[in-house]
Order: sequence, then C-alpha cells, then structure tokens
Amino acid sequence: MINSKRLADTFRFLVGIDSVSKHEGNFAKELKKIFESMGAETAVDNAGKIIGSDTGNLVIKFAGNKKAPPLLLNAHMDTVEPGKGIVPVLKNGVFTSNGTTILGADDKSAIAILIEVMTVLKEKKMSYGPIEIVLTICEEIGLLGAKNLDMKLINAKYGYALDATDTEGIVTRAPGANRLEFIIHGRDAHAGAAPEKGINAILLAGKAIAGLELGRIDRETTCNIGIIKGGIATNIVPSYVNIKGEVRSHNSEKLKEVTNNIISSFENVIKNYQGDSSNGLPRVDVIVEDDFSSTNIPENHPVVTLAKQAATNLGRNMVTKITGGGADANIFFAKGIIAGVIGTGMRDMHTVRESVKVDDMVNTGELLLEIIKLHTIGN
Repeated sequence: MINSKRLADTFRFLVGIDSVSKHEGNFAKELKKIFESMGAETAVDNAGKIIGSDTGNLVIKFAGNKKAPPLLLNAHMDTVEPGKGIVPVLKNGVFTSNGTTILGADDKSAIAILIEVMTVLKEKKMSYGPIEIVLTICEEIGLLGAKNLDMKLINAKYGYALDATDTEGIVTRAPGANRLEFIIHGRDAHAGAAPEKGINAILLAGKAIAGLELGRIDRETTCNIGIIKGGIATNIVPSYVNIKGEVRSHNSEKLKEVTNNIISSFENVIKNYQGDSSNGLPRVDVIVEDDFSSTNIPENHPVVTLAKQAATNLGRNMVTKITGGGADANIFFAKGIIAGVIGTGMRDMHTVRESVKVDDMVNTGELLLEIIKLHTIGN
C-alpha cells in the first residue's frame, strides 16, 4: 500500500528545506501545512523560546476513526551541519547528497515515512485509533526539544521513535548519560622568562586525563573526553583550560561510579599540586549534567509485541536491540512514555556519505501500517 514513488518525492522535498538545529522554523511551518491539509490538529509548544530555536516542537494529532489508546510516533526535525543547501541524488533506488552536505535522512526519512503512512490511512479509509506525532527540535544538540516538550500536549503512553538504521530491529535498551565539564584555573606567566611563576592549567588537565580509563569500560559502560580548549599563545603559561566529556552506562550505579572516578582524578591533581598555591590557585570547577536517563523496555510490553507481530505478519524478522546511543525515546521514558526505537534504513549519518534506500523507507512504512492495524484491532 505504500506508494514508493510518492514516498521518494516526499523525502526529496523535505531534505530540500534547511533545518539545522535551532533553525527548524521554515521546516516546521511546511510540515504544519502538510499535516493540517490531511485533517490533523497541530500545536507548537514553547520549547523554542527556552532553547533558542526559531520554533518549538510540533505536535500533530489525528483523532482516528476507532476507539483505542493514543499511539505516539516520534521523529526529530533538525539536522546536523553541513546541512544547508542539500541536493538529494537518487540513483539505483538509493538517496545520497551531492557529496558537499549531509543528506538529512537523519531524521527526514522518518518524517517522510510518517507523512506517507498517514496518507495511506486516509486514502484507503483504514481503521485506526488516535495518533500523536511528535516532531522535536534540537535533538542533535542534546535532545533539547524532547527535554523541553510541553507534556500537557501528549496523551499517549507508548509508541515508537523512528531514529535508527536497522529496519528489522527495535531498540529496547539504551544507556543513561552524564555530561561532564571541568574548568581548571592556573596562573599565567611568561613561558620563557619566568615559567616557574606560572601554573600550567593544560599540564594539570593532562595529568588528570592520563589517570583515566577511557573508551569502553565494560559491556554496559563507556566514557570519553571529547573537547579540550585552553591557552592563548606558546609563550604564555596557560592559566585556563576547559575539558568536556561524557559517561554512558546501562547501569545507573556504574554511571555514578565512573562519573565520580573522573571527578576524583581532576580534584586529586589539584589537591596534590606541589607548587605555589597562593590566591586559591590552582582550582577546578566541576559541572555534571544528567544528560538523559537509560531505557529498558520489557520484552512483553505492547511496544515490543506489536512490532514483532507486525513483522511476522509481513514475513519479516524483528529483534530487540541494545544501543549505546541516546534518542528522544530516552527522554520520553523518563517522562512515563514507553517508546521503542525503530529504523528507517538511514546509514552513515552525520557524514557527507549519508544514504538511505527507498525500499528501506517503504519497509518501515509497511511495518508502521501493520503496527497501527494491530494496535487498533487489539483495542
């Protein structure tokens, strides 16, 4: 029932509208028109004003024609850079960009699928219950749209986020994450004439980082130092350095333990400094942000059983998966909404080599239609 040509045309149209993080406004306006023309009610929340985007999250509601619990469907509107002036290229059933930008399949393949699914439901006069589509902003820069979503607009308690690669998998377990920031304050001095008068903040940071175990800690836990900024010139002892990193784990106790170990490494380097410690230097400022909570959806939850049965009905496989990444689903989970993450076929996201097969988008559209059918029948 999915019209592959129409789906491809929709995707081509969507990626042609720029929507890098914090600049999703024009895209949201276009989507609002599309969904309202299909009979949906739409609302834009206040998240944009909180975050600094030119629009808020877009919530689209279809009343349905059968009584059933509302079903959540989620994707995000923003893309990463380079995401301006995307020129989609379709060759042998595969979309790519022209090589100078990302493609925007992350996550516009999902939005194209959602538009096609709702179009089919309408034109085929199929039975379906209430559907709530939540299209978020600023997902790519910290799930900020979902974090600031106006929950009063949402009635659904479960559903699906379309934001992965595998079209035959549903992500049921994802880690929680902490963002870490350390600001080390040292003392500047002339690096050639009087280096002994300075306190090298970069050296202290190096000692703290050298004492860390980074990368994969175990099968549940990872950590990384990803950004170091500091210093002014090679002939000045650096008095300031900023270090940013993260810890992720499926186990909340391990998340806490590894986070505390990293903090201790930085604090101990400052505490054990042997030079001139006058004027409260050196010192370290520590900032820890709870980035997102872990998700763990039971195998017998309707989100899982519906997806598996739908795949079986279509003669396909559907397996539960564990991921090391975060998605809007993590934020929904913490707010009491269970959302499994399913794939659209997008590959090499966040690169100029990004691609998506039309057939994969069609497959996900067919899966969603079957999920909606089963959800409606079962209620």
